[in-house]
Amino acid sequence: MKGCIRLTTCMLVIPLGIAFGRQGITEEKFCERPNILLILADDLSWFDIGCYGSKDVRTPHIDHLSREGMRFDLAFTATAMCAPTRQQLYTGMFPVRNGAMSNHSKVEAGTKSLVHHLGELGYEVFLRGKTHFGPEASFPFERVKGKGLPKTTEPFCLVEASSKPHNPWPEVEGYDPATLTLPPYLIDNEETRIAMARYFTEISQLDGRVGELLKELEASGQKDNTVVIFTSEQGSAFFGGKWTCYDRGLKTGFIVRWPGRVEAGSWSNALIQYVDVVPTLVELAGGDPATIDTGRPGAPDGGRGFDGRSFLSVLTGESQSHHDYVYGVHTMQGAWVGGPYPIRSIRDDRYKYIWNPMYEKRFSNFLMVEDKLNCWVSWVRDAKEDPHATAVLNRWVQRPEFEFYDTRKDPYELSNLIDDPQHAERIAEFKKALASWMDQQQDKGIETELRNKAYEGPWVGRKVIE
Repeated sequence: MKGCIRLTTCMLVIPLGIAFGRQGITEEKFCERPNILLILADDLSWFDIGCYGSKDVRTPHIDHLSREGMRFDLAFTATAMCAPTRQQLYTGMFPVRNGAMSNHSKVEAGTKSLVHHLGELGYEVFLRGKTHFGPEASFPFERVKGKGLPKTTEPFCLVEASSKPHNPWPEVEGYDPATLTLPPYLIDNEETRIAMARYFTEISQLDGRVGELLKELEASGQKDNTVVIFTSEQGSAFFGGKWTCYDRGLKTGFIVRWPGRVEAGSWSNALIQYVDVVPTLVELAGGDPATIDTGRPGAPDGGRGFDGRSFLSVLTGESQSHHDYVYGVHTMQGAWVGGPYPIRSIRDDRYKYIWNPMYEKRFSNFLMVEDKLNCWVSWVRDAKEDPHATAVLNRWVQRPEFEFYDTRKDPYELSNLIDDPQHAERIAEFKKALASWMDQQQDKGIETELRNKAYEGPWVGRKVIE
């Protein structure tokens, strides 16, 4: 392995050396460029992981990783759909700016990704599993076959992009649907419980794969010089999660293990977003995120840099906070069914403000067309007889223009405080901050929504089950 890149060592190592000294971490250790293993789940709600509080799901290997690293409790993607989530994660730019805003979309030509940025620092950058990005020139990963770690003499970055627990899910194994605890934003019936048990079954399969990777890393002797990141992507496909700007859509499980650098068993309430990940990887690899050219204009400082900021100082214990706000942006254009339907949001460490510009429309997605989760038809059935089921269903399909939630008191965002006078001043501040961010991103709301290409395929014209 090559020695430490010295481009920014004088600036980087001195302050970190002070912090590391408190934990017995030496400057020389930090100068060894670590390998990076980024494990990415697919449609896994953050609260469906043992170390995040689930009493039902069994995730022993992910929980073990958390005990050996730092768990982030306020980590977010900016959009709860696969393609835009992955492309913001890999580019360090928000969806409107990088061009990959709708599902099944691609970034603008010339956009660079972590493959370029880490490659320039001497890394070989690999991917195994799900892609869902484009064009190829923007994401020229080396592909890994089989299940092993890359064979290379250079420091490596491996993205292990699982397709689990994205639906369709396997048959139930090891879970009793009748004993599960369902979140209050779902209709509790037999069909939903069976679907939940199938989803949990696949989460356990994902956890098994995490265990295999961690075991192989240790057996190879590379555990101590490898940064392992596990993140759950966006929320699950259950109604009210994915395809929304609620926390159950945008909030993500995020765990970082770096032996000797990140305190084992620690946790952080720093607000971070997926656009912060690549700047962080660049810095821990010895580079300077401020000098990076992303290939796209329109950075917050007016240049061509990242939208995100490195949170390396949070990992090393130097800082306790990161952002004041995190943002959400969503479109139903290109998502097979439901477009146009834009959503925008802003959140601090407690409160969430959501704007639904086309709130007059009834929200829908493809799960409501062919009952993909095998429970939507049962929801429609139950809503005809049960007032509570009616309220749950209506909350999903008919949104108000503005929503405001206290996520500490109301973690599932069920009690809209938008008309509460005691929050009027804070709501005004959030509106102003959201408008400022949208302006910086060149996001015109409905106009931007309609600029996104509508879905053109076999689902066009199919009717939602009502």
